[in-house]
Amino acid sequence: MGDIFKALADPTRRKILDELAERDGQTLFELCSRLATKHRLGMTRQAISQHLELLEDAGLVVSRRDGRYKFHHLRTGPLETLTDRWLERGRTENP
Repeated sequence: MGDIFKALADPTRRKILDELAERDGQTLFELCSRLATKHRLGMTRQAISQHLELLEDAGLVVSRRDGRYKFHHLRTGPLETLTDRWLERGRTENP
């Protein structure tokens, strides 16, 4: 679970997750373009790729290759597990 917190600690990675939540299944090129235009992040493709790798390691992003392209998809399961832990406890303690 520490990987999730580490992944979410960085504002660039949170923006990547926001972009995938808005439009799932983007390529690295698409993500770089959207981050540059919408968020004015002038990062290299290599830097964004490293952020995506960390997000994958945390289980928040899954990538699939289709021919020459690699598509990145948001996985909300780890976030749901994390928040459910606190939300469920709050529901049982506060009637």
